Amino acid sequence: MTRAKPFLPKISPVVQRYSLGVSSVAVALVIGLFLFHHGVRGIEFPVLLIAIALTVWYAGVGPAIVALMLATLAFNYYFTEPYHSLYVTWADIPYYVIFILFALLITWFAAVRRRVERNLLESRDELQREVAIRTQQSNLLNLTHDTIFVRDMNDTIIYWNRGAQELYGWSSDEAIGKRSQDLLKTVFASAADDQVTRAQAIRDDLLRMGRWDGELRHTKADGTEVVVSSRWSLQRDERGNPVAILETNNDVTERKRREDEIRGLNRQLERRSSELEGTNKELEAFAYSVSHDLRAPLRHIVGYTELLHKHSSSTTDDKGRRYMTNILESAKRMGTLIDDLLAFSRIGRAETRETMVSLDQLVKEVQSEVGQEAEGRNMKWKVAALPDLYGDRSMLKIVLSNLVSNAIKFTRTRPSPEIEIGTSDQRSNGIVVFVKDNGVGFDMKYANKLFGVFQRLHRVDEFEGTGIGLATVQRIVHRHGGRIWAEGQVGVGAAFYLSLPRP
Repeated sequence: MTRAKPFLPKISPVVQRYSLGVSSVAVALVIGLFLFHHGVRGIEFPVLLIAIALTVWYAGVGPAIVALMLATLAFNYYFTEPYHSLYVTWADIPYYVIFILFALLITWFAAVRRRVERNLLESRDELQREVAIRTQQSNLLNLTHDTIFVRDMNDTIIYWNRGAQELYGWSSDEAIGKRSQDLLKTVFASAADDQVTRAQAIRDDLLRMGRWDGELRHTKADGTEVVVSSRWSLQRDERGNPVAILETNNDVTERKRREDEIRGLNRQLERRSSELEGTNKELEAFAYSVSHDLRAPLRHIVGYTELLHKHSSSTTDDKGRRYMTNILESAKRMGTLIDDLLAFSRIGRAETRETMVSLDQLVKEVQSEVGQEAEGRNMKWKVAALPDLYGDRSMLKIVLSNLVSNAIKFTRTRPSPEIEIGTSDQRSNGIVVFVKDNGVGFDMKYANKLFGVFQRLHRVDEFEGTGIGLATVQRIVHRHGGRIWAEGQVGVGAAFYLSLPRP
């Protein structure tokens, strides 16, 4: 069985405050009457004022006014002749006026002081909350390794986080209170103007836009320089006036060093490319000049050898006729070599005329032109559907003609020669075209020699050629922004791949 709790009515704060005012006046009246009956006169006035002052201090203005009214009535009834009467003479009015004014003055002073104290308490609480928030923010900013500090509008540092200490080497005690430009010896990276003019221009941008970012050069505590990517943010008060600048910096010294190295390497590469281009032009001009100048004496050699062979064949023995035949064959081979060399040099100097080219049509033309070389050999062709390309039609025809001619030539020893032309390994950035054969093939360890000028992997008496055809093919492919490579196996065959950009 539970015991019932006694019912205690809850007294509201308003009743408590007004009760305090009535009680204060009652206590003061008791004290005043006690002293009055014991012959102590004149003390009742300040005692009642004290009651009013205590009421306004602890209960507020409303209860103090009630206390003032009660005190006035009590003073008139108990301490003013005629006693125990509310009668007021003209002579007593000044005393009542002074009493009321003095009481009101005390009430006003107490109310003002109470309000000021309340405002101070609120300000203290607000300051404590602000300090707690700022402390929490400061702790959070110290958790990051990014360099963060705050400076006022005179550039005096007022906050310095742990990241700033790690980068620059100064502790917060050493940095706070110093001017940032003096401490860090700030140098603006883009210093086309003098530093003062540049700093003022940046400040103007900051005030106008509220932010600024760029590169700065700072000096650390140990004297070393560091390049930072800096970002400034302007803080304003509630009236919009600028009060502080938040600066965050990231160390980009190593990145700038690598960028400078890359720029230097690029300049060297451009210079060497220019030198190489000039050298290539000189070599092409030299090859053209030499080849052109060799054609005239070579024609004389061939012509006079043919005349000699015609007029003296009846008087010359077999050995002499064989010598003259060798001279003619060598001269003709020399002529072919000169022609190929001239064609190779012209490829480097010729201007490309790029259009949409149908590879299907080019293959048909090449088959028609070189097909006579495969007549009577039971040649098997496998030609797949080929895409269109954007390039120089005449140059691309030279590429296909050389590759197909090589395939026909190197399948000469096969009883069932096969040549396949198609596309494979479709790439997003290009088209791969191949020409395969089942000819004599080659050893892959010599693959790097295939595309060199005058480079041959077979003897002349086995397979004719000058060793310039594949070099010409490679030059044309490179001029189209592509690349060429080959795969082969001795006795099995060879495959040449062209990777060319998409249209």
